[in-house]
Amino acid sequence: MKFRIAITLAALAAAGSAFAQQPAPGPGGGGPSPEMQAARQAMRAACAADMKTLCDGKERRELMQCMRENNEKVSQPCKDAISKMPRPQAPPPAGH
Repeated sequence: MKFRIAITLAALAAAGSAFAQQPAPGPGGGGPSPEMQAARQAMRAACAADMKTLCDGKERRELMQCMRENNEKVSQPCKDAISKMPRPQAPPPAGH
């Protein structure tokens, strides 16, 4: 159970950037992948009621911190959507 909570918190932390940042336009694939965009959209839809109920009035970083603090109260559909968020890929090593 603790492992599942840790995974959920990690997913919420990764999702925080989804709410805090908009994709950078321009060449070179500066924005998130279509899979990440779809997962973010699904998470926003599944978690909308939880965000409104648990964290009304908070935005961006504060919203994600509130969601993490209320992890035990988040609905199962929201937890399921968070668990399906793809993990961000690490940037390539410098000099390559």
